[in-house]
Parts: sequence; structure tokens; C-alpha cells
Amino acid sequence: MLIIFITLSIIAILLSRGMRFRERITEFSRGAGHKDLLLMVWIFVLAGAFASSARAMGAVDATVNLTLLLLPTEFLLPGLFISSCIVSLCMGTSVGTIVALIPIAASLADKTEMSLPLMAAAIVGGAFFGDNLSFISDTTIVATQSQGCKQSDKFRYNFFLVLPAAVIVCLIYLLMGASGNEVVSDSVLWWKIIPYAAVLISAALGMNVMIVLLMGNMLTGIVGIADSSYTFMEWCNSLTAGIMGMSELILISMMAGGIFALITKQGVMERFIQLVAKKIHTQRGAELSICILVGVVNMLTANNTVAILSVGDIAKQISTRFGIDPRRSASLLDTTSCAVQGLLPYGAQLLMASSLAGISALSIIPYLYYPILIGVIVLASIIIRKQDKQLQTIK
Repeated sequence: MLIIFITLSIIAILLSRGMRFRERITEFSRGAGHKDLLLMVWIFVLAGAFASSARAMGAVDATVNLTLLLLPTEFLLPGLFISSCIVSLCMGTSVGTIVALIPIAASLADKTEMSLPLMAAAIVGGAFFGDNLSFISDTTIVATQSQGCKQSDKFRYNFFLVLPAAVIVCLIYLLMGASGNEVVSDSVLWWKIIPYAAVLISAALGMNVMIVLLMGNMLTGIVGIADSSYTFMEWCNSLTAGIMGMSELILISMMAGGIFALITKQGVMERFIQLVAKKIHTQRGAELSICILVGVVNMLTANNTVAILSVGDIAKQISTRFGIDPRRSASLLDTTSCAVQGLLPYGAQLLMASSLAGISALSIIPYLYYPILIGVIVLASIIIRKQDKQLQTIK
């Protein structure tokens, strides 16, 4: 994946027109160093450090043993999915949820001999449930503000749109979970659970993800050194190893930001938005165009929040002209962007999940039933709605 993005970055720089070569490099670097992207990089750094230090001091194994003690094997998959839904709903971030739960899923897969990509997909799918609905999610805030509706109204409207997908996915995972091997839990070393318990509880209380991860890293050091799981230097080494393990993910994310900056500078985004807007003639077409716009921009930016920000204004114009309820347009923006983001192998969520689980991002995609289903449901809700009369095309 890294080689692919290096190649794409070179091509984007060489093909950019109207700029000197040095200006192309400067624009690429500006996009790679965007403030939102750098904030995500810091999260990657803290996440890698926490995952590595928590595993080294035994926090992951202790949490896995507790999970096996509480849940029969056949309920592990739906249990992981529901846990991910709840944590992400409280936390408001899919990345933070994945950081907290993927190491547990990886260890559970190892002990039960269940498919690791399948268990990782259960976490990623649930993470997007909360990313789509949470009151403190960036996507929810941006979608509702850009469309001029209340978060509570959008939540109620959106919830009944995605609820069928969540129920169906739970049933699918329940059936698939029956294939796992029954495992007897080892004894639970309760004090080793403290770092994970603190991370999950603070996340559920809505604390900032960076504060949560900083606290988690400190607790792995305090607990691990106190019970002689490792020395201070060994703790530092585990933090360093975790950070280094995120290097490929960080480079890919920065190159994706640079490529998007060059594409934007060339005016490609503006021309695409104008082209789609001119093709609208009906309310159904207007809703479909909103989904197409945010979906394509999401694929280019690999960031659902940035995608909604980029097309929010034109989506508002389209919805106003064609009489689309603001709750509906906000829901279309948020849900479509989450469906697309959840399936991008170069998106932060799948890159993070694959890095922490030690597998390919592409291996997770076939099991991402939730993002696929919410995408299908959104399209179905557009297609089966009553066709309105022809309306004036947006100029």
C-alpha cells in the first residue's frame, strides 16, 4: 500500500499543470501537513504506543480472559460489534474505538481460532455506527451545521435509517460466531485490566481521544512497572516500538493529504461538483447527487469529515431548491460518507485496524457488512421514494 501511494504521489506531482515544480512540491507538502491531518497523526502515535505497551504488560490478555469468562464463544462476534457501537456512540470517534478494541479482537481471534479479519470487521463496523450517530462526532456536527438542523432531530431521523442494518449485522455475526472453538478462560489478573478499563470508561464519558490515550499510556507504565511486568526502560522500548509500527500508516495518510491538495489546486473538485449539480432534474436525482458528491469527495480525501465540509454548502443549495428536509440531507451526507469511509482500504480506520491486527486492510473489507448495508439502505430509500415532478435544474 505504501508503494502504491508513493507512486500516486509522484504521478500527481508530475501531472499538475500551471505550477513550477517547486510550487507543486510546496502545495503537496501543504496538504500533507494540514492541521487536521497532523492531529490524526498524533492520534496514530499515541494509539500505537498504547497498543504496544498494553500488550507488553498483559492488559490485552487480561481483558481477553475476562471477555471469554463473561461471553460464550457464539456471542463473541455480536458482542464485539455491539460493544464497538456503544463505545463509538459515547466516544464520537471511529478511530478511537478501533484503537481501544482491535487488540482485544486480535487476541480473541487467536484464542478461539476465529477469522481475524472477520473479528476486526465487527469492530470497524460498530465504530462507524457511533461515528454516524454520536452527538459529539465530527461528521454529525458538520452535517447538521451545514444543513441547518438540530443534532437531536438528525439523530432520530438517522437512527431509524441505520437501525435495520445494525440488527441484520448482529444476526449475521451471531450465525457466524457459532463456528468458533469453545475456549476456557484463563485466570483473570484483575489489576492488569486497569489501563483498558480506564480507557473504555473515559471514552464512554466522552473525553477527548488524545487525553484518553495519554492516560492509557501512563497507566500501562504505572501498572506494568508496579507489578514487575517490565522495567521503566522496557516500558519506554514498548512505547517506541508501538510508535514505529505506525510509521507506514502515518506516511500513507500524509501522502493522501498531499495528493488531495494538488487535485484541489487544479480545480478538479469544483468542476466535478458543477457537473453533477447541472444534471439534477428531480428530488430523487437531487438526493442521489448529494450521495454521489460526498461519496466521491470522500474517496479522494479519505476523510468523511472533510468530505462533508467540502460539499456541505452545495448540498444545502440542492436540498433547498428541491424541497429536501434538512434532516434528510444531513442524514444522507453523514451516512453515505460513513459507508464509503468504512470501505476505503487507505482510510484511517482500516489502516489503523489492519496495523494493530497485523493483517492487510483488503482482507477486512469482505466482512464489513455494516458499511455495505447502510450504503444499500440509503440507496434503497432514495429509489423507493415517491417520484416528484420535474423541477428546474440548478444553474
